[in-house]
Amino acid sequence: MTSSLVLTFVSHDKPGLVNAISEKIATAGGSWLESRLSRLAGEFAGIVLISVPDANASGLTAALHSLEETGLRITVAHTTLAESALSYRPLELELLGQDRPGIVRDVTHALNQLGANIEEFSSSIESAPFTGETMFRAAARLRVPGGVTTEEVRKILERLTEEMMVDLAASESEDA
Repeated sequence: MTSSLVLTFVSHDKPGLVNAISEKIATAGGSWLESRLSRLAGEFAGIVLISVPDANASGLTAALHSLEETGLRITVAHTTLAESALSYRPLELELLGQDRPGIVRDVTHALNQLGANIEEFSSSIESAPFTGETMFRAAARLRVPGGVTTEEVRKILERLTEEMMVDLAASESEDA
């Protein structure tokens, strides 16, 4: 039997950080299954899904927490790989519009009203060509309830478009 663990961590960015974590996982007989890692403002953060033999899970947790001596802040959560029994379907979103305070709150509130689950979200700020205006760009991978159509998602976000001048492209994700 194996345990599924989700690790989250943050540290000042420095060489060898990912290797230190992966060494602890490999030493415990674990497998690194999936991850999202990123450097932001000199900090390095990540979320990692691992599988480890049940007998080694508590030892791995202790080993990972021993890395806190190096300035790493880490949490370990036991989880299951089981999918939700509810019928959800994937949806990909891309947003581009003038940046303003509250734009992420407004978009995520609209998605929440539909019962959408945000699986992945990335955003950035950039300068618009020619005008130099500050633009907000976001990409999201969602799971929406089976009864929610792509048109419903588009309409609720287009209501925000008038306020935020956001361009929206929604299409079905290829990996169901």
